[in-house]
Amino acid sequence: MNSALLVNIFRFILLLAMQIIVFNNMNFFGFISPFPYLLFIILYPVNGNKSGLLIASFLLGLIMDMFSNSGGIHAASCLTLAYFRPYLFKFSFGLSYEYQTVKLNDVLTPERFSFILLSVVIHHLVLFLLEAFQFSFIWDILLRTIFSSIFTIIICIVIIYLIKPNKR
Repeated sequence: MNSALLVNIFRFILLLAMQIIVFNNMNFFGFISPFPYLLFIILYPVNGNKSGLLIASFLLGLIMDMFSNSGGIHAASCLTLAYFRPYLFKFSFGLSYEYQTVKLNDVLTPERFSFILLSVVIHHLVLFLLEAFQFSFIWDILLRTIFSSIFTIIICIVIIYLIKPNKR
């Protein structure tokens, strides 16, 4: 096994465990919930196996659904994010993505922030749309998406800076 695969397996297990043990028990004001487990999909290597990302994203969402009793909404939102990830890279990074010189766990630039922002908003919008599944709850869906996205982005940026390798 190469080291990138081991790092991804470790990241998968660690983020999933943190989400299940810590972040699933957080619920601010009754509707703000952080979901930093999607950081696994965001930090997956750019030149990594695309079908492996889809399978891992489905498993990540499925395990979250089993622990949350949510009926498949996490699996669907993770798959949606994993599917649109190359398009988000192309939108945020442009030519840098074409040459696959993108590293997300570096200093936060506007391109990296826009990628994280779009990824989290897409994930949360699909998640909360599938959770409510009624058009009459559109304001509730939008409020939950906006506030949970803000909270998740803050936590994701903090986690990225905590795991960022030191340059000496």
